[in-house]
Amino acid sequence: MAVAKKSKTARGRKQDRARVAGGQHDEVQYEAKKTRKSASAVKKAVKKVANSRKRVEKRLGR
Repeated sequence: MAVAKKSKTARGRKQDRARVAGGQHDEVQYEAKKTRKSASAVKKAVKKVANSRKRVEKRLGR
């Protein structure tokens, strides 16, 4: 019997975009370029204020 494929919802993607994965190089680079800060500054901000994108951007001065 085949298992129905679970489709991704818009809610899941929206929740994912609201977070910064500090361990993923691509996400750190994206945020660094967006805020014109270094990658290490982004990682430090994620460690300091957790992984909320709004908090990280606020911490970085955006």
